[in-house]
Amino acid sequence: MPLPAMSSAASKPETSRTPLPRPSAHTPFEDVQGVLTGCLFAALALVMFRESTLLTGGTTGLSFLLHYLNGWSLGATLFVLNLPFYLFGLRVLGRAFTIKTFCAVGVLAVYTETLPLLVSFDRLDPVFSSIMAGLLAGTGILILIRHGASLGGVTILALYLQRRRGWRAGVVQMACDCAILSLGLLVVSVDRVALSVLAAAAVNFVIAVNHRPDRYFGI
Repeated sequence: MPLPAMSSAASKPETSRTPLPRPSAHTPFEDVQGVLTGCLFAALALVMFRESTLLTGGTTGLSFLLHYLNGWSLGATLFVLNLPFYLFGLRVLGRAFTIKTFCAVGVLAVYTETLPLLVSFDRLDPVFSSIMAGLLAGTGILILIRHGASLGGVTILALYLQRRRGWRAGVVQMACDCAILSLGLLVVSVDRVALSVLAAAAVNFVIAVNHRPDRYFGI
């Protein structure tokens, strides 16, 4: 007995899917709160780094080196060192991103100098500090990324060189961070540099796991 013919609907795989929602831009209010919140997380991380005599990469790491060597204001040094990179930002990432990044670095600089007036640590284990501060910094950077901003510095330069020279931005970023952390051996002990590397791993872990454009539709 012949088998009954299958209907065309049953013989073809289901191809219709629920369309993904269209990305919607953040409102100015949402961008402002994103910058203020993201920078607050990052600033608290910097306070913990400074309390534990740790370092980080990028222009923030250079700011820490100058702060430890000369006692210069960490926030002011961070802001000044980032100024030249905004020229690259305008060429590579556009006006909106550069303006948001400029504001973010300025807010971070203010937070870094004012938070010690509000927060103090009687005891802060350096291992815990490196991991916790790394997670806080990664979360803050992630918030800024999702609102079209960054903390400037080497990241902007790396993207510029990728566009103009074809150099991979990740490789440039890693090379600069390794150089800065290596210079830290002239200022802090080996164990503090090792903990700084652990903190950098925590930062990148948060960003790598959570920064998924295919899962996040707000821009």
